[in-house]
Amino acid sequence: MGHPFLNDGVDFGDVIFAVIMAVIALVVTLVMTMLMVWFERKVVSRLQNRVGPNVAGPFGLFQTLADGMKLLFKEDLIPSKADRVLFILAPFLAVVPAFLTFTVVPIAGDFSNGKTGTSTLPGFLGSREFLWQVADLPMGILFFLAMSSLAVYGTVLAGYGSGSKYPLISSIRATAQAISYEAALGLSLATVLLVSGTLSTHGMVMNQAGDSLLGFNFTGWNVVTTGFIPFVVFLIAATAELNRPPFDLVEAEQELVGGFHTEYSSFRFALFFLAEFMNTVTMGGIIVTLFFGGPAGPQLLPIGAAMGFIWFFMKLLVFLFIFVWFRATLPRVRYDQLMDLGWKVLIPLSLGWLIMIGGIRLVSSGDMSFSDSQFVDFAAVLGVGLTIGVLASFLLMAAVRTARDERLAAQGLVEVPYLAPTSDILAEATNSHAGAPGDQSGSTGGGH
Repeated sequence: MGHPFLNDGVDFGDVIFAVIMAVIALVVTLVMTMLMVWFERKVVSRLQNRVGPNVAGPFGLFQTLADGMKLLFKEDLIPSKADRVLFILAPFLAVVPAFLTFTVVPIAGDFSNGKTGTSTLPGFLGSREFLWQVADLPMGILFFLAMSSLAVYGTVLAGYGSGSKYPLISSIRATAQAISYEAALGLSLATVLLVSGTLSTHGMVMNQAGDSLLGFNFTGWNVVTTGFIPFVVFLIAATAELNRPPFDLVEAEQELVGGFHTEYSSFRFALFFLAEFMNTVTMGGIIVTLFFGGPAGPQLLPIGAAMGFIWFFMKLLVFLFIFVWFRATLPRVRYDQLMDLGWKVLIPLSLGWLIMIGGIRLVSSGDMSFSDSQFVDFAAVLGVGLTIGVLASFLLMAAVRTARDERLAAQGLVEVPYLAPTSDILAEATNSHAGAPGDQSGSTGGGH
């Protein structure tokens, strides 16, 4: 007698298996987050010629665990003017979307020799095939966009519920920044969807793996098929979505003390800290899935799905290093520069590239042809697209300059161009300084 069905085609074994997969995904996410904190500290310390954590555990591996235990035993404070419900709810709204996003990321599987990345599990639950992800949603990428939009609510409610002006300003910044870069993120993602033809993350990995013998199809990666520009836009927009340097205006301690979590302490502060690094790991996994084939790669060792996890982890490690590299080397941008980059550069660039890729796809499918030669059709689409792009760039720059001049004129100001000092100007400045009253450096015996 089989398991009683909860619904059409779903039994208790499926439910138990789904719960087990969710628990495994949670454990993997937490462990990778803890290692990410250690990894960031060690890499930043090396880039800045410092030592980094090296006492708690071998190579300082347990330092993150020690910090977490320390935060758990600290006093938990709630400001008297805070909205208690929002103040308590906000940290969980920051953590939960980060974990839910990771559930649609395929982290392992064998995609070589035309395989689909599925594995078979024998046991008391019955033999069943499964994917190395919690859920392969038909609209998995839309689920990712929904969760990335929902995550900002944790920041906004933390700032609003704290009852303090500095967290409130930080939450307003977070809202504007998320809206600005969600648009660029979505447009670059639309190009990937146009090329892949699917919203499923597993389907995207399958498309990029191709039919190659070893499961390594570099030319089939979306970073190549989309023309590299969507990947660059997505990487920059993702860095801004994560509030990581150089776009960490939400946590700018110089003017906002600590940002939206200024009033938080103990376990609630630890949740925000956990969410930040968990989001970094999750976003790195999304980038690997969208543009670099996910866990697909050559079966260098006969270990099946485990080889896919090794490839996924190696690709993920590259992007985690890039995020840390940004943090250690790039200065924080001004807020107006942040908005300008999002609205005036990334959004027009990703929108124009999406239209041009769409034209190329139409030509390649034969639905749009100008001549008997497909090469001529490709050249025509590229030429027209690049020409329109250049003209649109000049028009956009002219509009931005006109608007700036009008704002200055309204304030009675005039923009003065910067002139680099020449050798004559420097010599004149040196001579005038040497002959200035009270300057004794040039007189005999007057040094001091």
